[in-house]
Order: sequence, then C-alpha cells, then structure tokens
Amino acid sequence: MNIQNNYVCIMAGGIGSRFWPESRMSYPKQFIDILGTGKSLIQWTYLRFLDICPKENIYFITNQQYIKTLQDQIPEVAAENIISEPSRKNTAPCAAYFAHRIYEKNPNANIIMSPADHLIMDEKGFTATALNALEFVSKNDALLTLGIKPTRPDTGYGYIQYDIEDQIDTVFRVRTFSEKPSLELARTFLKSGDFLWNAGIFIWNVKTIKAALEKYLPELNDVFVQAKEAYNTPKESELINQLYAQCTNISIDYGIMEKAKNVFVVPSYFGWCDLGTWESAYDNFEKDYLGNAVHGDNVMIIDATECMIKAPKQKLVVLQGLEKFIVVDTEDVLLICERNREQQIKEYVAEVKRNKGDKFL
Repeated sequence: MNIQNNYVCIMAGGIGSRFWPESRMSYPKQFIDILGTGKSLIQWTYLRFLDICPKENIYFITNQQYIKTLQDQIPEVAAENIISEPSRKNTAPCAAYFAHRIYEKNPNANIIMSPADHLIMDEKGFTATALNALEFVSKNDALLTLGIKPTRPDTGYGYIQYDIEDQIDTVFRVRTFSEKPSLELARTFLKSGDFLWNAGIFIWNVKTIKAALEKYLPELNDVFVQAKEAYNTPKESELINQLYAQCTNISIDYGIMEKAKNVFVVPSYFGWCDLGTWESAYDNFEKDYLGNAVHGDNVMIIDATECMIKAPKQKLVVLQGLEKFIVVDTEDVLLICERNREQQIKEYVAEVKRNKGDKFL
C-alpha cells in the first residue's frame, strides 16, 4: 500500500452539548483541554494521524465559525486542508463532500473519517489497527468501521453486531447496527460476546464510498456531483455554500452503513473513549480516596463521594454531602446534576435555549 494514498478527514463541526456548560457553541469541546493534558482533543487527534499519512493528507471539516480557532490551535495545517461546512447536516453530507473532493485529487485515495474528540490511550495500537484497516480497504470492496470491545453495558453508545464465523484476518462482516439501547438490552449485548461499541471511525476507499453513496443516498450524492468541476479550485467554496442547503440531515450509519451489504468491522483494543460526556471524563480523571474526580485548584471536599467536579482555578468551591453528582462551574453557568442523569444534559441545554435564548449556550 502506498501511504501517499492515505487520507484522513477529521470531523470537527460539532458543538458537544453533552459537555455543557464547559463546551459552548462558540468554543466546543474539541478545542478544550478537558482532561488537563496540555493539549485539546483536536490537537491530540491531529498528532495521532501523523503516523498514518503525510500531514498534507490530513483534512478538517468544520463549521465556518471554528476555522480561526482551528488555525490558532494547529497553525501548521494549510488553509486548503480546512474545509468549511456551511451548516451542520450530520455525518453523511460531510462524508459525501470529502469523498467527491478527494476523488478529484486522487481517485485511489483510502480514507479515514474520524471524529475530532476521541481519547485513545494506546497510540501505537491505534496506528497499527488503522494502517491494517487502510490496507484492507485498498484491496477489498469494503466499508469498514472500528468497533470497541465493550467493558460495561453502556447506554450512551451505538452497538455493532458482527459475524464471528465470517472473518478475514482481523476483519469481520457486520450483521447489524443498533442505536443506543436500553440498559437491559445493553446488558444482553454485553453477555452475547458478539457486540461492539460503535466508535464512529469509518475507513474506505474513495471509489467504494462513492459507489455506496450512488446506491443508497442518490439524492445526496447528486448534490456533490454538481460541484465536480469546482473541487480544489477557488470556485469551490461559493458553490458548496449554495448546494449544501439541498443536503438532507442524515448520519453515515443510518444512510449507508445500516443498509450496505459490504460492511465490515475490526474489533479494536487501543484504549478508546468517546470523550463525549461528563461521565466519560469522570472515568478518565484521577480520583481521590472518596472516588471524587476533581479538576480545579481550590476545591474542598467535605463528605462528598464519587462526584465529578470541574471549577475555575481561582474559584473556591466547597462541596458537602453530595454523592455521585456532576458539578461544573464556569464564569456564567453552574451545573449540578446527578451522574446517572448525565445523558439528559442535552435536554437541559434545549430547555435553557427555550427559556434563556442562546446567551448561555
């Protein structure tokens, strides 16, 4: 496999509402150093892919309002490698746009579509898995995804069921995709042994994904066919701004992966975490002897246990009597929420929007 044919598209347009109030529309979670590592999530993601393809083959798709922030955080990325998405239309339009654009540059491209905000502990393990997956899609008509062996019955992830009997090396054929399940169903998935968490990392050859778009999302595909002559030229941005309104809001999973017959998964073990919620942050923070994960220089704990606390460095926070709570204090918002309700934070954000407008979002 020619590594020059490897391309990465980092999807960086989300607003991270489940990490509110730390993540805001003006400065979402992918640009935040949530775990106090010294780098933001998007910076870690970029560095991770430097071992997989040339840096000039790493692209970002993000909303127009985040381009300046992205350039500030990763100044070495060329302007032409930052693709402006006119509006948020979910992951299928994003994948279609990138596929058509890259095809005009390199019709032999092998592509990784990756979120910008994942935590991966075993970088070498991830690199090896990704390179093997790219090798596989370069030789096979395959839409590939990475699945994570579940460690608990989590209701916050989608699940992939794979066929244990249908295997090529480390790659298995996918049987079904399941949306975020109930707790009871998640427990059943965990016991069965043939379900994986859907990591939302997709790998394919550009010709394979274009064929899938033509077959399963023809109207969406036609939108980007119209821009064929403009890709990688000064005319591209203006034309895409006009065309994007025609795109349906649909995910890759629902639009293609759940329908296609040539879908495969690699069961993966590289210390993955979709750092999408305060619960996942709690899992990855160091804890004190009472099980509290504390991020703040002046937090005092008095009889509080198993809490997730995030506070400004200069602010004194005294916490007494709480058990299994999320406490996030920012300059203008204080969130106090039971940890077992954290999946509802998106609902709370919607309620804030209805009652207070966008001021606190």
